[in-house]
Amino acid sequence: VLVIFGGLTGYSSDDINKFLWMVRIGGSTDRGAHIKETDYYASSGDFRIDKEGSPTLLNCLMYKMCYYRFGQVYTEGGKAPGYDRVRGAEIGNKDFELDVLEEAYT
Repeated sequence: VLVIFGGLTGYSSDDINKFLWMVRIGGSTDRGAHIKETDYYASSGDFRIDKEGSPTLLNCLMYKMCYYRFGQVYTEGGKAPGYDRVRGAEIGNKDFELDVLEEAYT
């Protein structure tokens, strides 16, 4: 599985910014009818990757693939580790492991 992530470099056309399209497409199929876009929005109605983000988003595979070990990385002076430079926020889920997949290259 290849994911494109720009939170460190500032590349804004990454898979997190395209993520809701994946959810919409998956939810539009018969087998994906259980996938609801609203489950991935924060209670405020925003798409957030920080601690206010929805539990569904913060625990989904795409989030984990993009942010794996990112919570240990300092990206900007004066910001906490795990600060996503594209979305301007500190990620909300930093402490997780990849149970099924294995990192090959970062």
